[in-house]
Amino acid sequence: MQAFLNIWKIPELRNKLLFTIAMLAIYRLGSFIPLPGVDQAALAEWAENSSSGALGNLISFVAIFTGGNLGQSTIFGLGIMPYISAAIIFQLLASVSEKLKALQKEGPAGRQKIQEYTRYATVGLAVVQAIFWLKFMASSGAGSAPLIYPEYLSGLGSVIYWTCGLLALTAGTVFLMWLGEQIDKYGLGNGISLIITASIVASIPTAIGMIYQGFSLRGDGQYGIGTVIFLTMSFILVSAGAIIITQGQRRIPIQQGKEARGRRVYGGQKSYLPLRVNHGGVMPIIFASSLMIFPSLILNWFTAYMPVEEGAGGLYNFFAGGLALFNDQFSNMTGVLYALIYIGLIYFFAYFWTTVQFQPDEMAEQLRNNGAFVPGLRPGPRTATYLETVMERITYVGAGFLAVIAVIPTIVAGIFDVPFLVTQFLGGTGLLITISVMLDFVQRIEAQLLMRNYQGFLGDGPGTKIRGARPA
Repeated sequence: MQAFLNIWKIPELRNKLLFTIAMLAIYRLGSFIPLPGVDQAALAEWAENSSSGALGNLISFVAIFTGGNLGQSTIFGLGIMPYISAAIIFQLLASVSEKLKALQKEGPAGRQKIQEYTRYATVGLAVVQAIFWLKFMASSGAGSAPLIYPEYLSGLGSVIYWTCGLLALTAGTVFLMWLGEQIDKYGLGNGISLIITASIVASIPTAIGMIYQGFSLRGDGQYGIGTVIFLTMSFILVSAGAIIITQGQRRIPIQQGKEARGRRVYGGQKSYLPLRVNHGGVMPIIFASSLMIFPSLILNWFTAYMPVEEGAGGLYNFFAGGLALFNDQFSNMTGVLYALIYIGLIYFFAYFWTTVQFQPDEMAEQLRNNGAFVPGLRPGPRTATYLETVMERITYVGAGFLAVIAVIPTIVAGIFDVPFLVTQFLGGTGLLITISVMLDFVQRIEAQLLMRNYQGFLGDGPGTKIRGARPA
């Protein structure tokens, strides 16, 4: 409690915290401004009817991952998905493009140039995604009827719908990108991550309301006391495991070389090189979840145009029945085949992301240039091979944890018939993002408090000083 009181005693920290809260409040207010011409009642009905299908899974995934909500179709409907997509694209290109590698080596000026390219790409991706979504709502493909008012389907109304909708969705994404950058500059924490976390946390009351409406002590409701206790305990245990694996490190001992200057010997200090167990963070789950959506959409489309028919040829019904079987596995996300493919993709992207981000040759070269080495290993290729071997082993463990976290919502939803909006807090991308961002946020506040000799969240008592600091 004293740590929270100390936050408000430091003017700079207090102003940063209030600024961050104000920016997040602006984001939440903008999430309720609808697009012009959209029939929100029809859209809400369609979203509810599609909640168990492939499109419903896509909308839920977008809402968790991007901070947007296509089910409400507001000006922030796309969220920051275009910005995240552009950032990922340039991160991958930086590993293969010599020009981008040269820009990264230039320091802050080069990174600023790459950031500029990312912003331009964000605008382009936002325009493309906005066109697809506006076209979908204006066509009969959204359901039995378009999801916009009839007067906006043709003539001047159509021009207004497309112009305002395209500008609003694109401007909304760009504004969220700017909002995140302002939090990075004047607030606390990573702005983009905090916006996504705010969207996830904002859905908690809705999830609790779903459980409350279906709960009954007499056992005649959808959820009994046993289900509620199980969900609560699962949330606590999975959250604790996510914290442990997020903070988990494999520490490689590092020895600093000694250097004699006259009669004195310098160096020789011992330290360690921390390698994160979950080096890829939530990126493997994000990539795997994105790819798993497309088979659901494609199979759903094929089964609609190729249903099983009595009296048709045996070969036709064989293929139609196979498509229907695969569609059942993918559409409700509870099939065994779906889970196996999902786990395989998570492992693949965990190693892929580690390969792209982790460069053992460069790390070994930096250690040699700084006069440091791993005890028992020669600097250079031997050290690089050792670091690569260690990273491969701990990535296997980290990918296994991500796979367990990813399939827990699917298993719980299939066994207890719990909506995805509730099970997302038991695992998956939403839980990992929330825990990672909150840990980073608390650590930043802790550093600000300790820097000014205040008791932090992990302090032993009032007046705790920075360890090693001399008394005034």
